[in-house]
Amino acid sequence: MTATWIVQRTSDARFPFRIAVEQDGHTLFAVRARATWPGAGTQVFCLRERERDRLEPLAEIERVPVAHVTRLGRKLSVTLDRAQRKRCEFLILEKPRKDGGVYEQVFFRTEAAVRAHKSSKYAELSARNIDGMRIVIDSGERYAWTFPGASVTKRRLPVGDYALIDDERPHAIIERKTMQNLLGDLAELKGLHQQLAELSAWPHAALVIEAQYADFGNPAKIGRWPAAHLWRVLGELPALFPAVQCIFAGNRKLANVWALRWFAALQAAIRQPRLPQVAETVARYDAGATGGLDARIRFAVLRELPDGFPIALLRKGFPDAKPARVKRVIDQLRREGRVRAEGHGPGTRWWRIDPSAATARDA
Repeated sequence: MTATWIVQRTSDARFPFRIAVEQDGHTLFAVRARATWPGAGTQVFCLRERERDRLEPLAEIERVPVAHVTRLGRKLSVTLDRAQRKRCEFLILEKPRKDGGVYEQVFFRTEAAVRAHKSSKYAELSARNIDGMRIVIDSGERYAWTFPGASVTKRRLPVGDYALIDDERPHAIIERKTMQNLLGDLAELKGLHQQLAELSAWPHAALVIEAQYADFGNPAKIGRWPAAHLWRVLGELPALFPAVQCIFAGNRKLANVWALRWFAALQAAIRQPRLPQVAETVARYDAGATGGLDARIRFAVLRELPDGFPIALLRKGFPDAKPARVKRVIDQLRREGRVRAEGHGPGTRWWRIDPSAATARDA
């Protein structure tokens, strides 16, 4: 069921508005706010809704579908399914009390306010300090990268060449490839697929290539390999294994730098205070049941409608969507190779394309 953004008027003069995100009859997040939508350069102080506040009579002002809810550090980020005034966030801070304990502060900020704030140019994670970072290098790795300031050990890893360790187990894995390594793996492509499938099982995984993407179209570097084939294979890897980042670092030195900065950022994320309010909201939010209007149209095309459907049937299922928007979504699916059209004009029928069948034909 789609999550919903609800704004209501209260009887409190100091906090005259209730703002809530609800889904499937449950309130995921709710605050009492001083404004319904902060202007550029401003943020609104809010109070977390209390149990007794829910007994107060409220007058609804607006109700909007939610396209996405996620956690960004100490912030709860919300995207609404509308063309304007669609992105906002709630910054949640815990401040120490003089007599011990902590108290909460909640600030409601929109995209315009975030862009105008002086902190908008700062990195989200404080990843400069890598003290205490533990890295394991696979014992089979020759001429290993270096990680100054980190605690580095060598031992056999279950998969990959480098691992960031948290709580005595790998938290992030990197598989390093030189250009020649990768070209050799492409000769046995299914083995590379199995390797990347193993990487996908870890919380964070990356395939880091010590070459530029353009190198795989350079006849002087690829030898007998057809460039068109290499580009097709490299294009399908992130499609088949979306959980594995594919990084063309350019050379060995830059690959080492990227790995160090990525591990440092992940280490900073691990150390970042976990706010239960944000974590609980995101945990209760069912992203698979919601999504924006475009996402719901895509789901209907790929999962719900019978094969060979006319576009009129799709429009009937989304009476509130403009015909141009429906057409834009299905045209995008055709460009992605997910559907194909047969016929012309009103008689056009749309058919789904099985990605596995397409891959089998290419092989």
